Amino acid sequence: MRESATDEPRLAARLLEQVLLINLGVHALALVGTVLCLLPGVPGGSASSDGERVAYLAGHPWLWRLGWLPWQASALADLLLAAAFLRTSWIPRVPAAIVLFFTLVANVPDLTGQALWVTRGLNLAAQADRSGDLLPYLLFEKQVYRAVVVWGGSLYLCMALAWCWCFAAAGTWSRNLTRLSLLTWSILSVGSLGLLLPEELQPTPAMVGASNGVGLTLLVVWLAAVSEQVLRRARPDEKHGRLAPWRHPWSGAAGRFLEVAANSRLLRAYGEWFPPVAFSSDITDVIYVNYLVEAERLEPFVPSGLDLQRIGRAGRYALFTHLTFRHGHFGPRFLGPLRRIMPSPIHTNWRIYVTDPQGGQRGVYFVTNAIASTLHALAARLFSEGMPMHPLAHAAVRVAEDRSCRILLEPGTGSAPDLESELHPSHPVLPGAPWTDCFEDYRAFLSYCVPQNCALSSQPWYGRITRQEITLSIPLDSCEPMAGTSHSHVAFAYIGDAVPLCFRVGRVDFCFEREVCDRRIRAAVPIRLAVAQTCRPLPGDPAV
Repeated sequence: MRESATDEPRLAARLLEQVLLINLGVHALALVGTVLCLLPGVPGGSASSDGERVAYLAGHPWLWRLGWLPWQASALADLLLAAAFLRTSWIPRVPAAIVLFFTLVANVPDLTGQALWVTRGLNLAAQADRSGDLLPYLLFEKQVYRAVVVWGGSLYLCMALAWCWCFAAAGTWSRNLTRLSLLTWSILSVGSLGLLLPEELQPTPAMVGASNGVGLTLLVVWLAAVSEQVLRRARPDEKHGRLAPWRHPWSGAAGRFLEVAANSRLLRAYGEWFPPVAFSSDITDVIYVNYLVEAERLEPFVPSGLDLQRIGRAGRYALFTHLTFRHGHFGPRFLGPLRRIMPSPIHTNWRIYVTDPQGGQRGVYFVTNAIASTLHALAARLFSEGMPMHPLAHAAVRVAEDRSCRILLEPGTGSAPDLESELHPSHPVLPGAPWTDCFEDYRAFLSYCVPQNCALSSQPWYGRITRQEITLSIPLDSCEPMAGTSHSHVAFAYIGDAVPLCFRVGRVDFCFEREVCDRRIRAAVPIRLAVAQTCRPLPGDPAV
């Protein structure tokens, strides 16, 4: 069945993204294979003489074949990339066609030469090593080297220039990519086009080997840089959620390195290839701070494809919650008893309550999260779709003997939210309007707020909604009412001058179970329902 015109550009862009990721991985593997398996057997490599080079091929035929495998795969990956250019609607047709032409033409001498080198070449090398007559192999090597490195390399260089044309014409480019392209293609041209010059002007084998080594390394860097640009085209920075800019409170080189990694769309795209791992934690002192906010104030924070849960008369209000707690040995469930060696950092979740209008699923959307552990913050950023985790500079949750609580979240210069709360035990009553306009009594409020075992997020570039399902059984009778003050500069953007309603849960057994992606038929441009629901939660009505 043919996709609709609306869906084709989205699917085409995804094809280009995935092929770029494959191409980058294959070229990186080929570079490693060259160093480990091919370098002693190619002219200008690590061998000190022709005889040593021939002896390496004769003695290590399977290493030689293994070293060429990723280069053969890279040739096929280049062909897939050419097809992806033609399939992507925002890539101009003319440069895309030129990419395909040079890719097809370059594959002929390259793949033919490689096939001969790992078959006939190995036989000739074995014969030369036994007889001591190197001439037949060296004559063959000269021909096949010219086919693979000179003609194949020169045509691939033309293909790479057409790559640049495609991305630059599509606006998926940067000034740094221009500089990197000039450097990369200039160096690679020494070991390919340079060998087409008159013999007296040709670079030496050592110079060719060095230029190919440096140039191929830069090629991997170039592929990573252009992949980042392509991925950012569909995933620009946002003010909230997982695509909000991530800053570490460390100010030195380590902090900058972590920021580059955490904000990389490329590393996150590779992270999507790994299946989610179940995590467990023995959580203590969960402190909920809840606000009733005008629904129109929270609507801008609802991601595409989801609807805000509106409550009260005419759906005027919505609930905003931040809850802070201490983990208990937060780590992968498969560690079993070894999980006790895992740390127990302070964690805070800031959420609104949403609905998936197509699937009917109700849950929460995290506008931000933070944790006092760089390792957990970075791992969540790269491997979890629904947890926009940021690192805290300092965090504390203290509960006194009289059950009064103090929460302190300090972001430092980082991107985590700030919070300072001082709370004391209170009575299980609603504080008046607008709470009494939305809930019949305190227990009805808890029935709505507490049973949230699903986090929802959307990825419009994939046309899907993601559900993160957890096990978090909290008896409503275990919720201890609290009252007091809570101050946060970050929270003000969400709640304004709303008055908090708070409670504490002493202990929770937490387990992240799985992450599920729900496909959408028409998700290239998700449409949110404009009709607001009017609901008045009843006691015992589950929120999920």
